[in-house]
Amino acid sequence: MKHHKIVSNARELFGDIAPTFVRYSEEVLFEDVWRREQLSLRERSLLTVSALVAGGLTEQLHYHLHLAQENGLTEEELIEAMTHLAFYAGWPRAAAAIQVAKDVFQGNTEG
Repeated sequence: MKHHKIVSNARELFGDIAPTFVRYSEEVLFEDVWRREQLSLRERSLLTVSALVAGGLTEQLHYHLHLAQENGLTEEELIEAMTHLAFYAGWPRAAAAIQVAKDVFQGNTEG
């Protein structure tokens, strides 16, 4: 199964200042890593969201929550994952991630 192309927002965000970063994002991360078939896009999204929550990296969470939904994860599944992670990654990190998810799911952010 060939994974569909994922559109990165790196060019829009960083193209004017970091063209090499954009190229790595587009060509290596989203053209190579994300399209490897050993994991489904759904699984990759769940892993990525989990890593972002565990690391307290909410800046990238907006984009990846939208992508996770495109890749088949439901709001309920994503919130359940964050609730589960509260016990392993820390309550404040999970709470911050759930706030981001609430904003994303209610359409209050674009990310």
